[in-house]
Amino acid sequence: MSTRFVVTGTDTGIGKTVFAAALTAALGARYWKPVQSGLEDETDSETVARLSGLPAHHILTEAYRLSAPLSPHLSARLDGIEIDAARLEPPACAGPLVIEGAGGLLVPLGKDALLADVFARWRVPVILCARTSLGTINHTLLSIEALRRRDIPLRGIAFIGPENADTQETIAAIGQVQVLGRLPLLKSLTRETLRRTFNENFEIASLLETNE
Repeated sequence: MSTRFVVTGTDTGIGKTVFAAALTAALGARYWKPVQSGLEDETDSETVARLSGLPAHHILTEAYRLSAPLSPHLSARLDGIEIDAARLEPPACAGPLVIEGAGGLLVPLGKDALLADVFARWRVPVILCARTSLGTINHTLLSIEALRRRDIPLRGIAFIGPENADTQETIAAIGQVQVLGRLPLLKSLTRETLRRTFNENFEIASLLETNE
């Protein structure tokens, strides 16, 4: 089976789309966002297309495109539709696939379905993106617990933000998880600066060696 990763985060707005764009470009992968909430501004798929520089056919169509930039369950309700979580399945495609979640793991898709429940069914290895700022130890360890409680394979942590060695080492030790690297915040976020910075801080070959 081709390499597949789910990119999720400890919270919303932490930079996981930028990380997903860098990972997608590095792998020459397809990218899929199952549920997109918010259509007025640049969508996550459009951001990944812009920052990865990959051909248009590498950006796969979302299963759900919801108007309001809110939690999927509420955005879907406002659009008068219901997300059928049981029918969400990774699309078949040639080559590697990067799937980006919406917000954090316990984001509700409906009354009885969380995003983490979908990931548990897929059993695709997860890369957990986490801030390096204050509060991240709690949020990250809780996210690790949520993954392991559902037996979701955790490939490792990708930190995003300024260096915070103690916080990063604490999460790695207590969470018993591998740190894959850290993506600094970029003053000038372009395709080239993202590619260069990602390559300087992450080893794709090493990441792929233990991908299950």
